[in-house]
Amino acid sequence: MEMNEHMKYWLDSSDDDFQAMIHLFEKGDNTWSLFIGHLVLEKLLKAYYVKSNRTPPPFIHDLVRLAEKGNLILDDKQKDMLDTISTFNIRGRYDDYKREFHHKCSEAFTKEWIHNIKEFREWIKKRLSV
Repeated sequence: MEMNEHMKYWLDSSDDDFQAMIHLFEKGDNTWSLFIGHLVLEKLLKAYYVKSNRTPPPFIHDLVRLAEKGNLILDDKQKDMLDTISTFNIRGRYDDYKREFHHKCSEAFTKEWIHNIKEFREWIKKRLSV
């Protein structure tokens, strides 16, 4: 796969996941909505990595680490936000964390984090020229 095709793959997959995140939230499945929200940003960061490095992205899920490896400059607020969103991947995946995370994912909490995901998604898409 050529790098442009590789980048397009990550962008298209992220867009599909974005729609899934919204649908899950609309149905009240907040835990999985935020889990998918992590994937939305992970895939955009992988697209940015491909754009920046002209190689396939590494198999990592930590959003800040992925941004750093992709040479994306983040401010401290963005790093803190991405650190929190990275926990949605772990907490949504492993049973011992799921129950605690499920209780934390109120409608207000989930709505706030979906808003953060949407803002970062728009910000990085501008840097991807999408």
